[in-house]
Amino acid sequence: MHQHLTTLTATTFVTWTGQRITAVALPLVALDQTGDAWTTGLVGGFAGLPLLTSAWWGRGLRSRLTSGPALAVLLGVQVLGLLLVPAAAAGVGVGAVVLCASGLVTGATSAMLAPAQRALTADLAELPGNPPGTGARALAWQDLAHRSSMIFAPALGAWLLVAWGAEPLLWCEAAAVALAAGAMLTVPAARHEGPAADDAGAGARPDGTDRRQSPDAVPSVRAVLRAHPDLAIGIGLAGIGGITWFAFTLGLALLGAELDRPGELIAAGMTGYGVATVGVSFVVPLVVHRVPRVPAIVVSWVTLGLAYLALPLAAPNLLAVGVVSALGGLAMPFGIAALNALVVDRTTGAERSAAFTAETVLHSGGASAGLLVGGALIGAFGAGPVLVVAGVLQVVAALGAAVWLRTRHRTARVRRSGHPSDLYV
Repeated sequence: MHQHLTTLTATTFVTWTGQRITAVALPLVALDQTGDAWTTGLVGGFAGLPLLTSAWWGRGLRSRLTSGPALAVLLGVQVLGLLLVPAAAAGVGVGAVVLCASGLVTGATSAMLAPAQRALTADLAELPGNPPGTGARALAWQDLAHRSSMIFAPALGAWLLVAWGAEPLLWCEAAAVALAAGAMLTVPAARHEGPAADDAGAGARPDGTDRRQSPDAVPSVRAVLRAHPDLAIGIGLAGIGGITWFAFTLGLALLGAELDRPGELIAAGMTGYGVATVGVSFVVPLVVHRVPRVPAIVVSWVTLGLAYLALPLAAPNLLAVGVVSALGGLAMPFGIAALNALVVDRTTGAERSAAFTAETVLHSGGASAGLLVGGALIGAFGAGPVLVVAGVLQVVAALGAAVWLRTRHRTARVRRSGHPSDLYV
């Protein structure tokens, strides 16, 4: 793999590991400093606000985040946001204002960083000298770097919390992000020059400049999704998957309480899902270039939906819950890799960044929205019925999207051929 792609993957691993290690520390610092339990979720809650609105306020900024140094500046701002809490704890004390400010800064930088980093990865992968499919494979390796941290980082964080205390962990997360920013400085912008770029369809203008790096025409997220229906379907299904994710996390936790197995069902489910999804993520980069894009996306969400449907039947057997969760997790890395590959195939430049922004906003923002209302839904209807409804919603949405795309493509072929009777063949 190109050395700069390796750097981008390494920074993904470092930042996510740091975030997951300190996830157990931040609520404890907030509780210790303020004495109020409601403040423990302020950082995470306020981090979601800029994420949900980033497609609007970040439109002009996206066109400038096309190189490692630009992303390093963004990471530097994130470091400042991360430092607000431990610095305040060591000085004037942490209050609600500090927690909210930290959440807004880190949320805004994260909302811009993830799509820009994936877009830069895809652009660098398309430089002359890299074989076809490098972009899809590089993004799959980044997904593995992100997923692998969920296996060991929480346990490591818990051990470090006992050994060091909560506040030192927050300083360590800021240091890890600063380290990632330093590494990002070495990553250049992707520049497509010469005949090879033209032959590869890089989209150079007659004057020799690269339209993909031009800030003068920044498409909106809506325009990009309207221009690429299959991409819109894939991102829309990711958004639905994000919204229904609470059924798995909160649902299993509360189902365990209902069945007098508190904590056991969610532990079995998350372990099964995590091990399966990380294990298969080692395989995905090697085969992603052979995976059909839209079918893989549809099958992955259908599989996870069917797992939701089966979980109430599997409970309270812990082994059964773990196996069902693992089966749901096996398909997801293929679906996510296929969606990232579809973005790489269909878009370039500012369009590509807008597409990755839409994916981040809909999936992560949907997950936040689902968690916001999920507890109330489970409280009103019970964990089992909510899991079933969430599963049905995912399966119906995925299958409906597949039928709609098939019909649309068939209609388009008929219009091009000029034979309406083909519709009835």
